[in-house]
Amino acid sequence: MAPAPLTVSIPHKLGKEEAVRRIQGGAGMLREKFSGQVTIMEETWINERLEFRIATMGQQASGQIDVAEDAVHLAVELPYLLHIAATKIKDMIQKQGNLLLEKK
Repeated sequence: MAPAPLTVSIPHKLGKEEAVRRIQGGAGMLREKFSGQVTIMEETWINERLEFRIATMGQQASGQIDVAEDAVHLAVELPYLLHIAATKIKDMIQKQGNLLLEKK
């Protein structure tokens, strides 16, 4: 049985359009910052949803980010090996997401 997906919800006060813009812009910054650890293999935007596939530590994961008016919701299907590190991964995603979506 596969582990439950890793989920993170990050509230924001930006509105949907601005949150999407920041996530799209922040993807390049995250790609640079974590280039040694994570490879983005696929990313597809469909309206306010980003579907992606990544590789890290010799493992692949896939998921989606849904941008709502007042929150961003992330769900990632992790293989068992990565699921073991899910708490650390979730904390890092929460921190980076908050930095990206803080109102400026």
